[in-house]
Amino acid sequence: MTGLKFWAGRIGASVLVLLLVTFVTFAVFNLWPADPALAVCGKPCTPERRALAESVMGTANPWYQQFWSYLAGIFMGRTFGTGSGAIVCSVPCLGYSFNLGEGVTPLILSRLPVTFSLAGLAAILWLSFGVIAGVVSALSRGRTLDRIIMAGAVIGVSTPAYLFGLLAILVFGFGLRWFPVSDYVALTENPAQWLWHLLLPAVVLAILYLAVYARLVRANLIEQLGQDYVLTARAKGVPERDIVVRHALRNVLVPVVTLFGLNLGGLLGGAVITESVFSLPGLGTLLIDGVNGTDLNLITGVVLVSAAFVIIANLLVDAIHAWLDPRVVA
Repeated sequence: MTGLKFWAGRIGASVLVLLLVTFVTFAVFNLWPADPALAVCGKPCTPERRALAESVMGTANPWYQQFWSYLAGIFMGRTFGTGSGAIVCSVPCLGYSFNLGEGVTPLILSRLPVTFSLAGLAAILWLSFGVIAGVVSALSRGRTLDRIIMAGAVIGVSTPAYLFGLLAILVFGFGLRWFPVSDYVALTENPAQWLWHLLLPAVVLAILYLAVYARLVRANLIEQLGQDYVLTARAKGVPERDIVVRHALRNVLVPVVTLFGLNLGGLLGGAVITESVFSLPGLGTLLIDGVNGTDLNLITGVVLVSAAFVIIANLLVDAIHAWLDPRVVA
């Protein structure tokens, strides 16, 4: 019963946060000192054509009325304009991009596989190699290998993503010609080509986080190996491998999992840069297109979907956290 109450509270709080994010995002971008109607008005933009554009887009109403129309459209759909030229936006309607002439929801769904592929592959790389590097560094404390790993971690933390990306393209793309430097191949079309095209940008994105995880795991594992329960296990003759893997590492993974959930929130920012450098048609480039074209519906939709992704990911992290430490839901 306690666990059920815990999860009900977490899900309820997540829904509330998502609604708050929707409201703040919509308010901020609709208070932006720009008129999206001008972008679709055409030239010359007469007062009549501008008024017609505002009427179809719904931007003539106060922003709070626009918000309620936007929120209702997510659950009930929405129609832009009237008559034979009306544009029907089906559920879930995240708005309509008048610049691109397509609904925001289909646009986002067409770009999600790229961003999810990049983010998922990068997350696997930074989580696995970050933990391994941290464990190796902790077990080699004070030795040459430890110094090399920590020096690499410092470089990884302090180097911007775009610089890593450009260097990777220069060396591994144009120099050695090991990897392609642009384009995307869907996983369903060719899994090998999918991995080949995504591996280099995923490594670039993962390096930013891998260094942080290596330092975190190293520090926590060194602390855990000095605890009384480890000394007791050693006195009983428990093999060192079992002490590290079954006891100390399990406690180390609790803050790692928590940090993993928080890092997912910053993943979109890193993906925007990485997708731009490698010309990947994901949510990052879609967001840049929306900003460049003052497409407020597109910007709001991308931010809302990104927030939902972060919230869902954090719920999954909470589930893993509860599995590692059942006291969380006790």
